[in-house]
Amino acid sequence: MKVWVDQRNCIGNGVCAEMAPQVFVLGDNDIAFVCEDGRVLRGDAMATIPDHLEPAVLEVVDECPAACIYLEP
Repeated sequence: MKVWVDQRNCIGNGVCAEMAPQVFVLGDNDIAFVCEDGRVLRGDAMATIPDHLEPAVLEVVDECPAACIYLEP
């Protein structure tokens, strides 16, 4: 499964980075970015989610107040 953040709609709430810090990080402008293998992916990049983190990321998608985090199979 892959995940990406629509940064145009991100409000910088930070719930994603709190709930799944291995997958999400807030940038300088409090905009969320995805991470993969410890690297921050810039722009609307997609990151592959490790299997053991999928439950946390699914919860993040449900909890994001801006509803700007999307999953791809």
